[in-house]
Amino acid sequence: MFKKLLVANRGEIAIRIMRSANELGIKTVAVYEETDKTASHIMRADEAICIGLGPRRDYLNIERIILAAQSSRADAIHPGYGFLAENPAFSRQCTEAGLAFVGPPPQVISDMGSKVVARQIMADAGIPSIPGTEVLPPGRDGEGIAASFAERYGFPIIVKAVAGGGGRGIRFTQNLDELMKNLPAARSEALMAFGNDQIYLEKGLPNPRHVEVQVLADSYGNVVHLGTRNCSIQRRHQKMIEIAPAPLPEDLTARICETAVQAARASKYVNAGTVEFLLDQDNNFYFLEVNTRIQVEHTISEMITGIDIVREQILVAAGEPLSIAQKDIIFRGTAIELRINAEDPRSNFMASPGVIEVYQSPGGHGIRLDGAVYQGYEIPRYYDSMLVKLTVYGFTWIEAVNRLARALDNFVIAGVKTTIPFYKQIVKDPDFINQTFDTSYIETHQHLLDYQEEVPEIDKLASLVAEINAFGYNPYAEG
Repeated sequence: MFKKLLVANRGEIAIRIMRSANELGIKTVAVYEETDKTASHIMRADEAICIGLGPRRDYLNIERIILAAQSSRADAIHPGYGFLAENPAFSRQCTEAGLAFVGPPPQVISDMGSKVVARQIMADAGIPSIPGTEVLPPGRDGEGIAASFAERYGFPIIVKAVAGGGGRGIRFTQNLDELMKNLPAARSEALMAFGNDQIYLEKGLPNPRHVEVQVLADSYGNVVHLGTRNCSIQRRHQKMIEIAPAPLPEDLTARICETAVQAARASKYVNAGTVEFLLDQDNNFYFLEVNTRIQVEHTISEMITGIDIVREQILVAAGEPLSIAQKDIIFRGTAIELRINAEDPRSNFMASPGVIEVYQSPGGHGIRLDGAVYQGYEIPRYYDSMLVKLTVYGFTWIEAVNRLARALDNFVIAGVKTTIPFYKQIVKDPDFINQTFDTSYIETHQHLLDYQEEVPEIDKLASLVAEINAFGYNPYAEG
C-alpha cells in the first residue's frame, strides 16, 4: 500500500480524496497556487507545496506537480477531476517518474478522450452509438462531408470537438447555413479550449435523457457496475442535478448496466470510470462517451451502494484486486446531488465571486456535504464556481425530495449569489417531483427563474450566528 499520496487538484474533490487516503493510513500532500493560498484543501493535507503563482496554469503544469511528488517522497498521484485528470501525458509521465497514477492507463485515457476513436471501439464491440462522422478535414472537403451527412440524417446536427468534455466543445445546428458557419467556429473554439482543433458531426437527438453508469475495473479482469445515474438536468450542457438510480424500467436498467460493463472491457479499462449514454423517447439508448476519472456526482452512487469509490481507486492503483464482486453490490433507496455554485441563475448563471459572509450548512439523517468553503472565505474568480455538493438520501424518491427541500431551507450562504434559490423552486416543481425531465428541462422551465430572492441582512445574521455559536447551539446547522 502507498505511504503517501499527492492530490493534484483543489477544492472539494481534493478534500474528498484525502479522506479516503487517511482512512487507509496514507499521508497526503496538497499542491496549490499562490492565488489559491486560502483554499481549504491546503489545511486538510499532511503537507502542502506551492507550485507557482497561478492562476490555473500551475495546476496544469505536469513537471512541477511531479517534482512536488518526488520532493515530498509521495508514492502516487491522484488527479481528481478536471485539470490534468484526463491527460494521457500526465498518466504516462507519472509512471515514467516511478509514481503510481490513480486512474486509467495512458492508452485508455487517449482512446476514450478521442470521441471518434471511442465510438469506433464501441462499434467494434457491437455497442450502439448515435450516427456520426469521422474527423472532418478542414476546408471544402469537410463541408462536403457535412452536407452529405445532413442530407442523410437531417437536423438537428451537433458539431463536436473530438477532444471535448465537461459539456464544452458542443454546437447545435438546425439548418445547413448554420452548420456551415459553425464548422470553422467550432474548430477555432476546440483549438483554444483543448489544444486540438479536430471536430466531427453527430446526429442530434431531440430532448434526450442523459444516463450514465459508474464502473470499477482492476488489473485482473474484474469489472463491476454501481448502477445508473440520471444527469439530464443541465445548464449549457453541464450537469446541475444528478439522481441515482435513474428512473427507468428494471429490464432497461439491467441492459444499460450490462452494456457499460461490456464497454469497459472493450476499452481495456482499469480503475474508476463512467460510461455515458443518451436515451431517446422510445427508450433506445446510445453510447455517448467514457469519462476516465472520478465524476463530480460519484457521491450518489456511494450513497445507494455504500461503496467508497475513491478507496477502490486507490487500492486498484496499488495493484490490489477490487474488494467487491457484482454479487456483493446491493442497491438501496434514492440519492440526489445538487451542485451549489456561486452563480446567479437569473443572469444566465453568471459567476458570482466574492466573500462568503455567512455560511451555515444543513445536516441530519441522510444528508452529505462535500465542500471546500467556509465563512469568511473569498471565492477566487479564477477557478470553478462550485462551492459545495449537497447529496441527500431517501429510502424512496419522495422521501429524498422532501429531505432535499428541508436541507435547502436550512442552507444559508450569504455574501454571494448561489444556485440555492433556484433549486428551491425546482424541488417544488410538479415535473421534477414526477421525474418528468430530460436535457431540455432548464430551457423549458424558465418560469422557475422568476423567484423573489431573500436577501438576509448580513451584518445582523452574522452577529446572530456568532452569538448563538457562543452558547453551543446553532439553528442553521442541524444535527
